[in-house]
Amino acid sequence: MGSSPTPDERPVRSIGLDVGGTKIAAGVVDDRGHVIERVRQMPCPADDPEAVLRTVSRIVDRLRDRHRGVVSLGVGAAGLVSWPEGRIRTAPNNAYRDLPFRRMLEESTGLPTVVDNDANAACWAEYRMGNSASYMAFVTVGTGVGGGLVLDDRLFRGRTGIGTELGHMIVDPHGGTRCGCGTIGCLEPLASGPALGRYGSAAAAADPTGLLATLAGDPSGVTGETVSAAARSGDPTARAQLALLGHWLGIGIATLVNLFDVELVVIGGGVADAGDTLLAPTRRSFENYVTARGHRELPPIRPSLLGPGAGWIGAALLALDAYEESALRGSRAALN
Repeated sequence: MGSSPTPDERPVRSIGLDVGGTKIAAGVVDDRGHVIERVRQMPCPADDPEAVLRTVSRIVDRLRDRHRGVVSLGVGAAGLVSWPEGRIRTAPNNAYRDLPFRRMLEESTGLPTVVDNDANAACWAEYRMGNSASYMAFVTVGTGVGGGLVLDDRLFRGRTGIGTELGHMIVDPHGGTRCGCGTIGCLEPLASGPALGRYGSAAAAADPTGLLATLAGDPSGVTGETVSAAARSGDPTARAQLALLGHWLGIGIATLVNLFDVELVVIGGGVADAGDTLLAPTRRSFENYVTARGHRELPPIRPSLLGPGAGWIGAALLALDAYEESALRGSRAALN
């Protein structure tokens, strides 16, 4: 029989969590980003931060019991997250306000913890796991619209960590719908899952015998998922609603490319599951609105490689990065 590994030879692993407005996803990765375990999504009590903390702590305890070598915890959280403090300043789809989430989690779990914006975490996962370029943008389209940027192979967060709020880019200040942030004209209420449901509901009301109304049972019951399902069945009305969403999404991406000259754009989030039915009109709109289209190499717009796991995988990788940097600093200090 072989000898047992020494502590330094044991596999290094990290727990990642994606804490959204309605659910928590989690899992464990190794130091190469390979998924060791994926936890089934759990409801997120968005109106009770203490309940969220208890839920997260239970998940972490169970995963640590099953996996030796866990050295860090990473959390991707929806909302404005101060970096590196890990304080959630505000989140439009839950009740968090000025929540010191990183400190709370470290005290609860005893693990060195990183808390970052969920889209930043997902962006980092895509970059690290193959959907990468030295200058890339990640756009997530789901309950809201979020984004992350890698510039010169480094995750960009802005001065305090709350940069890259792509969903709150102003694209239609005069005719747009009021956003959850209170502003009129943001990209989010025009290009998110709820926006797709709103477009589909209006279309179903105009055609109460059509597939959208039939699937939902009533025009008021149409959701983004209903529209995507009808579009997969070839329904032209549903496809037109995805094209409308893609129009606005393409405008946002064009502005992003104009500002940062990225070489790759990756689209993730639940709405992106619609595939080319969404991506094709998004690409067309992007090409119509990007500056100097005929005088530059346009970046490809690709779907996410990691799907809904990107947020928690990226959070776990960010936590491992921080753990390794801390260990390196400790080694250098010991040598001096």
